[in-house]
Amino acid sequence: MTDSYRGVFGAIPYAIRTTDSWTLRVYGVVGGLAAAGIALVVTLGLVVWMGETAGVQSGTFLFSRSLYVILGFAAVAPLLAPLLFVARRHRRDDPVAAGYDRKLAYTGFLFLFSLYLGMIVSAPAGLREPTDSVLLSALYALPRPAGALFPVAAAGAVFWTHYRLRRSENAEPEGSDRGRSHSAGTSSEEAGETPLAGGDGSG
Repeated sequence: MTDSYRGVFGAIPYAIRTTDSWTLRVYGVVGGLAAAGIALVVTLGLVVWMGETAGVQSGTFLFSRSLYVILGFAAVAPLLAPLLFVARRHRRDDPVAAGYDRKLAYTGFLFLFSLYLGMIVSAPAGLREPTDSVLLSALYALPRPAGALFPVAAAGAVFWTHYRLRRSENAEPEGSDRGRSHSAGTSSEEAGETPLAGGDGSG
C-alpha cells in the first residue's frame, strides 16, 4: 500500500477508502459523524460547566470535570476503534480472518445501539414519558447506573472481535498466496501426486 495516513482524522477516510466492505464504509460515515457529535457535545458541555463553576475553588469540581472528560472519551473511543483497527490492518497488511472489516463494522453499530439503550435506562424520571411498550417499561425498571452496562459490554465486544479475528488460525495477510498454495498442494495430494519418500528408485 503506497499511501498511508496520519493520526485519527486521517485513519477514518483511509479505512473507508481501502476497505472492500460496504458495511464498513457505511459505518465509517455513521460512526465518524456520531463520534464527532459526541465530542462536540462533551466539549461544549465542559466549556459551559467550567464557566458556571469558574469561581468555585474546590477539588470536587475539578474531579467532576476530569470524570466528565473521561466519560466522553470512553464513549468516543469504541466508536472509532473499528475504523482505526481496519486502517492499521490495511496499512500494515496484517493477517486477519475472513470478514474482518465487516464484522468490526457490526460491532461498531452494536456499540451505537448500546449507547441508545444506555441513555434510555439512565434518563432522569422527569424525562421519561409514559409508554405502553413492554421493552421500554423493562428498561425504565432497571436502576439508572445499569445503563452503563450496555456500552461497556458492547465496547468489550469491539475489542474482543478484533483480537479474535487477528488471532484466528485461518488469518492470512491481504493478497497473500499462502491460501492458494495450500489449496494447490491439497489438490495435488488428492490427485495422487505424492512425493517419493526417499531415493530415486534407480538400481
